[in-house]
Amino acid sequence: MGIRRLGRPTGFNYPTGLSVASSNTVVDYLVVAGGGAAGQAGGGGGAGGFTQGVNQTVALSTTYSITVGGGATGASSPLVNSQGSDGSWSFINTSPSMVFASAIGGGGAGGGAGGAPSAGRSGGSGGGAGYQQAGGSGTPGQGNNGGSAPASPGANYGGGGGASAAGGSGTPSGPGIGGNGSTTTIAPNGTPSTYAGGGGSGSTPGTNISGGTGGGGNGNANTSPGTGSSGTPNTGGGGGGSYTSTGATTAGSGGKGIVIIRYSNALGNTATGTGTITTSPGYIIHTFTGDGTFSTNSNFGVNYSIN
Repeated sequence: MGIRRLGRPTGFNYPTGLSVASSNTVVDYLVVAGGGAAGQAGGGGGAGGFTQGVNQTVALSTTYSITVGGGATGASSPLVNSQGSDGSWSFINTSPSMVFASAIGGGGAGGGAGGAPSAGRSGGSGGGAGYQQAGGSGTPGQGNNGGSAPASPGANYGGGGGASAAGGSGTPSGPGIGGNGSTTTIAPNGTPSTYAGGGGSGSTPGTNISGGTGGGGNGNANTSPGTGSSGTPNTGGGGGGSYTSTGATTAGSGGKGIVIIRYSNALGNTATGTGTITTSPGYIIHTFTGDGTFSTNSNFGVNYSIN
């Protein structure tokens, strides 16, 4: 008996395969670098660079390396009037030569009176000035300049620059405050958070001067033991300046940076990798407080339909 091949019923089409119904291979990101250290007997450290992107296309089946920049360590006695060090950069990249996003480390602040006072260093945001010096320059799109210090007598230094405002300049009668940071909804819990505030400067006797919003350390106003506050960890805040008449001081360290990547929770597939993964309405969020990886697969962001 032969085999008879039946035709398809009228009006019926068998499935022929899969096709892409929609594709949305984009992410939002926040990259904040490490904050700069304050000047030892000097100005406030500059905040780490702050940069964010929305609806940025990522490659499929790709692992992105995450580097979270460390804050610079503040110097202490017997290093008198030492210029602060710069914070470290933060990156999202697929190789050392292929950078997806980056932020520049915050500039170290200038050292204070006596010896060889120094200017603030340039960075994501610039460090505040040492005695009778200029503040460091911030990087456009990432931060602002550090404050300057008066040319007339007085040991009131410049505040570190922040992501949304320059550091305050010192005057003969008062120190410079830290520049405020920037607020974003690209945050671990999806609620607005503020990052990258500049450090407050050290000063002659008076009230300790505040750092900028977003983790900037407070400056010390000639009170024992003459220690400036450090920038808040994982905000990229600059370190707070220090001052005592004896020179026995410790400059505030910069705060470590942070990297955050988020994407729509309506995508066809989630990403993998290290870091802490949370959700907020509409998003899946990967938060990195240290180095790690973010990996897409071949189906990331792709929804299929059956034909």
